[in-house]
Amino acid sequence: MGKINAVITGIGGYVPDYVLNNEELSRMVDTSDEWIMTRVGIKERHILTEEGLGTSYMARKAAKQLIKKTGVDPDTIDALIVTTTTPDYKFPSTASIVLGKLGLKNAFAFDLEAACCGFLYTLDMAASMIQSGRYKKIIVIGADKMSSLVDYQDRATCVLFGDGAGAVLVEATEEEGVGVQNSYLRTDGKGLPFLHMKAGGSVCPASHFTVDHRLHYLYQEGRTVFRYAVTDMSDDVATIMERNGLSADDVKWVVPHEANLRIIEAVTKRVGIPMEKVMVNIQRYGNTSAATIPLALWDYEKELKKGDNIVFTAFGAGFVHCASFYKWAYDGAEAAAKEVK
Repeated sequence: MGKINAVITGIGGYVPDYVLNNEELSRMVDTSDEWIMTRVGIKERHILTEEGLGTSYMARKAAKQLIKKTGVDPDTIDALIVTTTTPDYKFPSTASIVLGKLGLKNAFAFDLEAACCGFLYTLDMAASMIQSGRYKKIIVIGADKMSSLVDYQDRATCVLFGDGAGAVLVEATEEEGVGVQNSYLRTDGKGLPFLHMKAGGSVCPASHFTVDHRLHYLYQEGRTVFRYAVTDMSDDVATIMERNGLSADDVKWVVPHEANLRIIEAVTKRVGIPMEKVMVNIQRYGNTSAATIPLALWDYEKELKKGDNIVFTAFGAGFVHCASFYKWAYDGAEAAAKEVK
């Protein structure tokens, strides 16, 4: 038996129907389309507004589309991993809810939290599980209902975030030169003061005080986060390219975490890769945290060709940051044609 590689064999995605555009936001807080577009490059974001629906609903929708597109037998799935910062509940895991709704009889499920790096951390973990030879098919889902954490009275943060989910099927293959090639995953542990939610965890459980003082919303010191994100993501991309002997010409696509168009532009400029090689959809979805990278793959699937060299990179709360090198394993145009969005 040859060396086992882990490859993405399909992509599914879901964004809610309701679109919150900049014009509507400007009626809620003191902002404008020009202000938002100039600073972050976001035109609109999708919001899950239906009462009683959470992250698991979007994750399930993305996974159902994935299963339908790939034609995989659900009984052959070994594991399902959901990466999210906005689980339905403290417990049980969101993944267990998704697994139950999908009716996967032979899989186990768990959540992984690594903020906006969640998808890349989880893809690497799934690849390691596949490469061990013990598992053959794993569904990885990045999903976040960021609107549940956002304070729509805070103009600095409410313009940034949206809701969505993206799912990929990771499978074993003995084919050489495809799949997850190399990852560079880092956590510096310095980021707590600059990006967090103050209440709702074990340090500061929910109380009348925490609710009255609006402590259950995302808190961010934007300038500091911006600076760290640009530095860390560009350094990580440079490291992964150097380790794998890649020049800018060798890279077909860069798929960055979609947090802010200005961050993406600064990172790619620093590593010398032109923007036409960068997957960007932030203008339509905003920052969907763990869902940004799989949603970008979902949007661009038809343009992906077997053998394409892809560099992923992300940055998030913690701080966590990472980059990885991936060789695409199938021609996306045919797969994308099977999709009913």
